[in-house]
Amino acid sequence: MLDEITIHNIYISDDHNFYGHHGKEPGSNPMIELDSVECEAGKGIIGDRFHNYKEDYKGQITFFSLEVYKDICTNFKLTDVSPSVFRRNVITSGVDLNSLINKKFNIQGIDFLGTQEAAPCYWMNGVVAEGAENAMKGRGGLRAKILTSGRLHTDRSA
Repeated sequence: MLDEITIHNIYISDDHNFYGHHGKEPGSNPMIELDSVECEAGKGIIGDRFHNYKEDYKGQITFFSLEVYKDICTNFKLTDVSPSVFRRNVITSGVDLNSLINKKFNIQGIDFLGTQEAAPCYWMNGVVAEGAENAMKGRGGLRAKILTSGRLHTDRSA
């Protein structure tokens, strides 16, 4: 179990803004912040755009580092950007997310498998700041599979 991890925010969205929009305008589907979500093994977060997306999908849940968020805000002098702009589900601190790639891990009694970096895309240059995609390379977050079902909550709601 990752005892040192803190979950600061959890977000879901019922549809895509960037995924599948290459060469088109981005969508306008908000990220909704919740205190807790139901993680369904092999399917994703109930209510999220990637829930039951396709069998064995590598990005059933995504994690993003609060430390990276703060670093990007500092480097680009951003004062009014929410972590939700990065379109990741779970904002964490206390763990190097890249160290979880190809590893099983447990948070709050739920088992996950880190599958790959949630690589940043060119949309970040428009919604965050010019140069954000480059600044996020190698630290865009973690995509993971959900191995066991359970309720994931922010630490402030525990």
